[in-house]
Amino acid sequence: MIYRFATPWALLALLLPLAYWFLRKMLKRNTPAIPVGTGEFLKDLPKSLRMRCQWLLPASTLLAWCFLVIALARPQKGQEQIQDRNEGIAIEMVLDRSGSMRAEMDYGLHRQNRLETVKEVFRQFVLGDKELGLTGRHNDLMGVVQFAHYPYTVCPLTLDHNALSFALKNVSLIEEDNDENGTAIGDAVAMGVARLAAAEQTLAAQNQKDASSYHLQSKVIILLTDGQDEGPHTYSIAEAAALAKKHGIKVYSIAILAPKGAKMRTPLGLFSLPDNQYDTSEIQAMAMETGGTFQTCDDAQSLAEIYKTIDQLERSEIESIRYVTHHELYQPFLALGFAFALVAILLALTICRRTA
Repeated sequence: MIYRFATPWALLALLLPLAYWFLRKMLKRNTPAIPVGTGEFLKDLPKSLRMRCQWLLPASTLLAWCFLVIALARPQKGQEQIQDRNEGIAIEMVLDRSGSMRAEMDYGLHRQNRLETVKEVFRQFVLGDKELGLTGRHNDLMGVVQFAHYPYTVCPLTLDHNALSFALKNVSLIEEDNDENGTAIGDAVAMGVARLAAAEQTLAAQNQKDASSYHLQSKVIILLTDGQDEGPHTYSIAEAAALAKKHGIKVYSIAILAPKGAKMRTPLGLFSLPDNQYDTSEIQAMAMETGGTFQTCDDAQSLAEIYKTIDQLERSEIESIRYVTHHELYQPFLALGFAFALVAILLALTICRRTA
């Protein structure tokens, strides 16, 4: 919020009452006086209501003058508006929530399941975290697709990143024995491609503008999984990669690998995970084909480093137009000025009236 005076020079008129008081005092000092009695005996006499109210006239006159001068200076409240003209970036997070994501990984000084760690680091990637060197994606469209056996849109592409952060809380693990447990990577990436293909329309709808006024210079999918594609699905990873390439969408594939000695917490206690790693060749090939990168991680720190790399690779130049809309605030001051002027007139005609 910005406050200002449209005609600040008018405030100099506030000095006139002070100048008047000073000149009057100076003139009285230089005026010859006839010696008279001190009148000390009068000070102990009781004062009438008229005498007690004499100060109201100069006070109301002074207040009237001050408010009228402030109104003349035209106080204004300005709301700064920032219109970004940019060729921005749309990022769709495609997140594995299958049962295997229950395995624990290091997050700072403690351990928690992979899904919670991934959600927290992604939130830091979106909102920014100075300690991790993440600047945030404040001007980008962001969305989230979760998947196990089936993909599901958790949050559509949006510029409201606080809403996206809130939506992430709804991403939860699927039970191991659930029929929907699985790893449908191809279908999930295909859904992410569908969301990004309509990103300009989404952005235009959110800003109530025409879709032709937007051009996203980059569309990105960040795929994060700890397993390989399983079961018959609508899209294979190769088909999803071809679809992403067709729409000019880059896929950054991140594979979570279990470090040696990794454990999974279950209702029956902690169980050690096997050291053998799954086949990442398909998601690696998808990243290479679409112009993205393939990287692996085994804890929160290494995952944050990957996001930092993506953060540096996917940057857009933003040109901002700043303008301020002002609203006039002089009306209440003008009303108060006239009100105190009216009070001064009434006082001058009644209890503060001077007799000849």
